[in-house]
Amino acid sequence: MRCANLVLSSSLAWASVQRSAAVAVGRATVPLLRSAQRRGPLTAARGVVCSAGPSGSALDGLQPSALEADTIFALSSGAGVRAGVSVIRVSGPHAKLVLQRMCPGGGGGDGLPPPRRAVLRSLRQPGSDTPPRHFPLVDQALVLWLPGPRSFTGEDTVELHTHGSPAVVSATLEALGRLSYHRLAEPGEFTRQAHANGRMDLTEVEALGDLINAQTDAQRRQALAAMGGGQRRSLEAWRGRMVRALAHTEALIDFGEDADDVTEAALSSAVGEMREIRREIEAELEDGGRGEAVRDGVRVAILGPPNAGKSSLLNLLARRDAAIVSPIEGTTRDVVTVSLQLGGMPVVLSDTAGLRSDSEDPIERLGMVRSADEAAKAHVQLWVFDASTPVPPDADGVGAEATGGIAGAPLQLLLRNKVDLSRGGEGGAEGGDTAGGVPSERQWRISCTTGEGVAPFLDQLGGIVRRLYGSDEGETPLVTRARHRQHLEGCVAALAQFEELASLGEAAPLDLACEELRTASLELGRITGRVDVEEVLDVIFRDFCIGK
Repeated sequence: MRCANLVLSSSLAWASVQRSAAVAVGRATVPLLRSAQRRGPLTAARGVVCSAGPSGSALDGLQPSALEADTIFALSSGAGVRAGVSVIRVSGPHAKLVLQRMCPGGGGGDGLPPPRRAVLRSLRQPGSDTPPRHFPLVDQALVLWLPGPRSFTGEDTVELHTHGSPAVVSATLEALGRLSYHRLAEPGEFTRQAHANGRMDLTEVEALGDLINAQTDAQRRQALAAMGGGQRRSLEAWRGRMVRALAHTEALIDFGEDADDVTEAALSSAVGEMREIRREIEAELEDGGRGEAVRDGVRVAILGPPNAGKSSLLNLLARRDAAIVSPIEGTTRDVVTVSLQLGGMPVVLSDTAGLRSDSEDPIERLGMVRSADEAAKAHVQLWVFDASTPVPPDADGVGAEATGGIAGAPLQLLLRNKVDLSRGGEGGAEGGDTAGGVPSERQWRISCTTGEGVAPFLDQLGGIVRRLYGSDEGETPLVTRARHRQHLEGCVAALAQFEELASLGEAAPLDLACEELRTASLELGRITGRVDVEEVLDVIFRDFCIGK
């Protein structure tokens, strides 16, 4: 039986193939569908079909056989910026065609440079009527040949290090598009190939995306630790212990009456070990959202009555006029957000509408409701009051009639602003009694106008944020995304059910207990991608840039 490597887009119906009279047994049919293949949807899998069906028809017996991946290419370095060097990546079974057709080496042979060694070659636009050395010159480039599986994607890979001008990059991409079997990569497709080929698990894929988007040192360190497999090792260790407990429990069901070494003691031991794992996971879930805060930013909400200087504080910290400042009460009606760094930690700072109970303006009252919503989401509530006015006994009771009350946060801080206008104002921490329900060690006196007391306050605020949400070098928070938390909570619930069912003595429904253990193991497997997680893959990879 003769096989034709007919590259089919997954959306191309077999009926349209049958209508193509140009397809014949034994004929090279790839070029006939090349344009359809290039326009195909994102998928690494393409069918390799075999001809010569038993009925003798040219297309009878054509069945999908082994899988052949597209060869994809994209700019992997920054797009839209002037740079000395740009890196263009090519990955797939036909990657070597780039070296043979666009930058062949001298001396005969297969034209490939030594693996994993950079060589300088002339990069040319491929044609069909002349030898490659006569093709139009595109650039002088360093090229790297990285045969699979020892490459980022696990497939044959070529890297072209060209000059970084837009003209060179555009001409190189256009030339690659002329090659058979090659198409432009979709966002995140290189990393998706690496995941599909077992080079990365799902937590490492997510960590790579976090590293690419890291804006602060804390985000960089957290992403690198996860890329090193910290999350995966913890999860797989738990999952391995669950599998062993499941094996012991099922052995008790199947052989308990016939085997002397399968006893109730084994079940008791399994229950105890699963209880220990459940408590370990619960401890990780009670970390205050540390990993998520580093990844997404520690949310700090600036709250307080009108004209206390909240917008002035936001502008001072952002070092720009991000919010309108006016002596008119109620100027801020919506939440104004800026992102910045404090002590190497990412912080999302939100200025909110002033809180008061005597406003009849429906727009201002709506703004106060939004302030309450922002306060409820905050990791830190930063209450600002005029230093010349008394602070109410409970800061979060300000504007309660309009908002229904402000929910508390893990941490509340209090600023007495405008000390330059109040008598005897001194910068630094407030030394008096508790005010606004906030202990004196978490109070400061500042002036946004003169800058008095601002530097000590920022130093201490950065230290507080680092202490609450930072991590040591190499330490990996287990929960960095909402989906991690969701699956771990599902795992804890299943383990609790297992403990309850397996502890019922002789009446214990062990078959149901085993199902709970399987569910717990499944929840952990979904975090790392050990089980079917197709529904989350598109969400994860669509956030990557094109060349990654």
